[in-house]
Amino acid sequence: MKKAVAVKKTGAKDADGAASKLIDGRIRELGDWRGEMLGRIRALIKDADPDVVEEWKWRGVPVWEHDGIICTGETYKAVVKLTFAKGAALDDPAGLFNSSLDGNVRRAIDIREGEKINEKALKALIRAAVELNVSKTKKKPAKRSA
Repeated sequence: MKKAVAVKKTGAKDADGAASKLIDGRIRELGDWRGEMLGRIRALIKDADPDVVEEWKWRGVPVWEHDGIICTGETYKAVVKLTFAKGAALDDPAGLFNSSLDGNVRRAIDIREGEKINEKALKALIRAAVELNVSKTKKKPAKRSA
C-alpha cells in the first residue's frame, strides 16, 4: 500500500520538497510519452535556471517560478502544454510558441507525441522569462511604512 503524501495539493510550496515529490509522482503516473516529455522539460528548466522553484498549484499543475511564475506544465490527452505566464512579452525568435497566441499576456507551447524540442531555444526562452520576472521585481518601489 502506498503512503499518501501529506501535502495540501493546491499551492504546495517546495521548501520541503513536497511540490517536487508531487511532480515526480505525476511524471510516474502518466507512464507514457507525456510523462517522459514532462520530465525532459523539467530537466531543461532546471538546467536553464538552477535557482528555479517548483510548485504544485491549481489541483495538480506543476509550476516553475523565479521571482514570479515562469511557466506551467500541463498534460492533456494529446499534448504536453508549457504555458509561459508572461509569454507575450518575450521574444521568440525560434517560433516555439504555437498556442494561446491571441492573448495579451500568456503564450504556450503545445508538444505532441513524437515531436522534438528545440532545447537551446527553450532554455533561452526560460532564461528570458526569468530575466523579465527579475526586472519586474527590481522596478517595484519599496513600500513605505506609515
